[in-house]
Amino acid sequence: MKASVAVGGNALLEKYDKGTAEEQIGRAELTARKTFEFFKENHVVLTHGNGPQVGAILMQNEFSNSITPQMPLDVCDAMSQGSIGYFLQSAFQKVFDEKKVNKEIVTLITRVVVDENDPAFSNPTKPVGKYYTRDEAAIIQRNNGYVMKEDAGRGYRRVVPSPKPVDIVEIESIRYMMNDNFVPIAVGGGGIPVIRRNGSIVGVEAVIDKDLASSLLSIELGVDLFIILTAIDAAYINFGKPSKMKVGETHLDEIRKLRDQGHFASGSMLPKIDAAIRFVEDTGHRAIITNAENMFAALRGKEGTIISP
Repeated sequence: MKASVAVGGNALLEKYDKGTAEEQIGRAELTARKTFEFFKENHVVLTHGNGPQVGAILMQNEFSNSITPQMPLDVCDAMSQGSIGYFLQSAFQKVFDEKKVNKEIVTLITRVVVDENDPAFSNPTKPVGKYYTRDEAAIIQRNNGYVMKEDAGRGYRRVVPSPKPVDIVEIESIRYMMNDNFVPIAVGGGGIPVIRRNGSIVGVEAVIDKDLASSLLSIELGVDLFIILTAIDAAYINFGKPSKMKVGETHLDEIRKLRDQGHFASGSMLPKIDAAIRFVEDTGHRAIITNAENMFAALRGKEGTIISP
């Protein structure tokens, strides 16, 4: 079976982690140990988020701008692709070798095309970086001119433009690598956002949503299953309330109705729901939203949110 697995930021960082390299490699190894058997038996492409990491790179830029030139956001995206790819490669290859999974995992720095007229450029929505209190966010917004928004009740974060992905520049390279011997890591952090202009490919200041880019990749590769691994076991309606209810096995019409009723937060679960819907609509195959601990149970239909046509 051909499949794509999109791991969230929690695969590398939990909310209160400091963000050290050792922490991120260690958390990546935990994810690898929970999922390696799936990679052993199937042709898999791995994708990942980069919200906390690219936010940290932006902060490093700001604090050192009197010494070294600041890098634009697309370059920061590329830097996060390289570092996170290294963390995942190191962790997964260690587990693959230990568990006799005869595959090599390789990071492909990936550019993702967006529309330069996308309205997202004038309406930043993508959270990056660490969480702040309301008062801290107000100071940062006033001093730096950033747009700060609450993120799913967990605190305030900086938000940046998040245009929709429309094409993947390296798609044929990814397709070639996705075979018996290799596991490609691709569209990391949603990919490096670029536009096509006058016959050239030009980077732009944005962060593409990882789940939407992973959905596009899954569609273009023609995979049989799209798995989104996140921090919780499934999607919920009324999340964070006493009346919360898990969304288990469901169909497109049902999940669209729940989405349109506003049950999923824009900063967290909504992009995953949108990505899953798009994949199922375009391919007629299933999408699963769950966490690493419950992935195999979800594959058996016992856990997670499973969306069918």
